[in-house]
Amino acid sequence: MKQTASDGEERSPLQRGELRRKVIDAIADTMDLYGATHSFGELYGIMYFEDKPMTLEEMKTHMNMSKSNMSYAVRSLMASKMVTKLDEKEDRKDLYLAETDFFLAFQNFFTTKLQREVDVMTEAINGVLPDLTELILAMDTPEEERQLCLKDLHKLRHGLSYYTWLQEFVNNLQAGRYFSE
Repeated sequence: MKQTASDGEERSPLQRGELRRKVIDAIADTMDLYGATHSFGELYGIMYFEDKPMTLEEMKTHMNMSKSNMSYAVRSLMASKMVTKLDEKEDRKDLYLAETDFFLAFQNFFTTKLQREVDVMTEAINGVLPDLTELILAMDTPEEERQLCLKDLHKLRHGLSYYTWLQEFVNNLQAGRYFSE
């Protein structure tokens, strides 16, 4: 059966697999945002459309990748919280399931990454502030060095205000306050 496109031209209906492939390719093309390679994105896309959890062996069959590369891809997707390892097994094989709710995938991924940034940066800044303050207050610090330290102190305090704001953003994102379906 032919379909008529909006331009009046007759076209053959696309198969569901072809339509899925378009979305899978788009997911794979955008996965660099999540720190994953194109093939990892392709794997996520394939898992996204599965109606059941998959084993590494099933993924390997779909992707034509080695088991070690497949295992690495799954670990990477798990770290991004885009794939979950289930507690149950199939024939003693681990089962994995893709997160199919894009809102939840976004929420999980960005709260994890942004929280890490907040933690690393606030720890670093808070770790140097006492020493920087000590340099500023030390009697033997040359005036030029003191002025440079004061500039650094101002930048770092501004950085802390940003990370306070970012922490609030992460808390709201984690609580789902930005989503209304």
